Amino acid sequence: MNSIPKNKHPRPDRMRNDWLCLNGEWDFEIDNEKLGTDREFFKRESLDGKITVPFCPESKLSGVEHKDFMKSVWYRKNISLPQEWSDKRVILHIDACDFEAVVYVNGTKVGTHRGGYTSFEFDITDYLCDSKNYITINANDDIHSWRQAAGKQSHEQESFGCFYTRTTGIWQTVWLEAVEQARVVSYKVFPNISSPSVSLDVKTANAIGAKLSVKAYYEGRLVGQSDSEVFSNITTLNIPLSETHLWECGCGRLYDLEFTLENGGKVDKMSGYFGLREVSITKEKGLQINGKTVFGRFILDQGFYPDGVCTAPDDNALIFDIEASMACGFNGARLHQKVFEPRFLYHADRLGYMVWAETGNWHLDHTYSDAIYWFLPEWLEEIERDFSHPSVIGWCPFNETWEMNGRPQCNEFLDTVYDITKAIDPTRPVITASGSFPTERTDIHDVHDYEQNPESFKSYYSEIDKGIVRDQIYRQFPGLQRYNPELPVFVSEYGGIKWVADSADSGWGYGNSVDSEEEYFSRLKGLTDVLLDNGKIFAFCLTQLTDVEQEVNGLLTYDRKFKFEPERFKEIFARKSVIEE
Repeated sequence: MNSIPKNKHPRPDRMRNDWLCLNGEWDFEIDNEKLGTDREFFKRESLDGKITVPFCPESKLSGVEHKDFMKSVWYRKNISLPQEWSDKRVILHIDACDFEAVVYVNGTKVGTHRGGYTSFEFDITDYLCDSKNYITINANDDIHSWRQAAGKQSHEQESFGCFYTRTTGIWQTVWLEAVEQARVVSYKVFPNISSPSVSLDVKTANAIGAKLSVKAYYEGRLVGQSDSEVFSNITTLNIPLSETHLWECGCGRLYDLEFTLENGGKVDKMSGYFGLREVSITKEKGLQINGKTVFGRFILDQGFYPDGVCTAPDDNALIFDIEASMACGFNGARLHQKVFEPRFLYHADRLGYMVWAETGNWHLDHTYSDAIYWFLPEWLEEIERDFSHPSVIGWCPFNETWEMNGRPQCNEFLDTVYDITKAIDPTRPVITASGSFPTERTDIHDVHDYEQNPESFKSYYSEIDKGIVRDQIYRQFPGLQRYNPELPVFVSEYGGIKWVADSADSGWGYGNSVDSEEEYFSRLKGLTDVLLDNGKIFAFCLTQLTDVEQEVNGLLTYDRKFKFEPERFKEIFARKSVIEE
């Protein structure tokens, strides 16, 4: 058995041959008094315990399984670099560390990153020695500060309601990469299906005057190429394509990219990919992929695992969740209150699986405008990292921004995030705040509704053409005018029906429990039919793909067993909707 967990390249969209996975055993120590910096833990030759990275210390797979609050934790690992890297720059990548990470190399501080969900990197070349090297990482975490986004992590001692086991410290892959001084850093994809062609904004470093060449392939065949001299940090290239293969639901049809940067006799190579896909959502035509109306059949996916908490145990687990969803008749997911790892998005890309990209905004106090200083940097990192994934059809920065401590949400904060998101990515729709109180700026009227009676459910959405949507917020605050009739309508949470085969009394779901399998499917079909048969609704999202700890309203159990045959679910969710007809 391979001793290095999750050792596949973490960024299929940004691959080089020279890379080294640092997952596996690290020294580890909990520092709840936060004395480690003063006591110079970063210079110690070892720490008191061991942990298996990239699994959080709360998880079983980490080997620690410490579930109490941890304000500060330390990691240490000796590293050996390949001899052939001696004349290259060495980049340390940490794909996620919750919440604030301070990184040291050989006892010297390299840098700090704040944000528990996004990837970051440091050039550590100048901190390395010729012989033995070691990396130390200090992670500080306090979800009670209300200044950090923590998603569904429980702020109480134990899990409760829809809050689950916490994640502290490193929870995604740590890896090294060797690059040339002049190198390709990243790229953004702008597909054009009518040409067909693709425009690329290629970001480079230390490359002024270098020669940049990008080739596009489809199934090994060269289908386009563009070359340019580099005059700035961003070089825009347009590549006409000799073959047209559209990215569609169920068919990824990905093109491969090969980047070559020549500078002073040195050659930097990087590979990536893209999908030829355009997306739009309008009131009149609903969701369109490449100009074709597609009803959005989404499932709520929270990305929690029994042994890994927020970290999938391996690549097969990521693939399974997507394929299980598709087997039940869904064509996409809301990636809920969490930033999913790039390899999940890669598999969604290649399988033709649509996703709404979110972040874990819960626990951040959104009632003050200065929350933007804590939220925005991490949100921009997510957009930058995941911009070119064709599976990502839209952004959703906030979910259910209810009152906090008796104060209402700060619309100025939310609307500013919308404006910035649209400025950075004008190619995708944005749901500013899913299932929340109204904001000035959003592309979609997004509602949550856990009504369990299909007839009542139908009546709430029967007058959309008159500008009336009686979702659960409207029913709670009947004087509140929420619905902008110019916006398309997305019921992005519904269902949530509890089903536990062995015990009807364990766990919880939304509304009253059903008493039989017949009642379960009758209710599930009745609620879903309301949405499929309403031509003013362009998509739904069912709660949810799997049970998560005490929440038992998934189509699968927490350990990924189907509660019923997937074909029975597919009959309900996959049938043609009115808007498609």
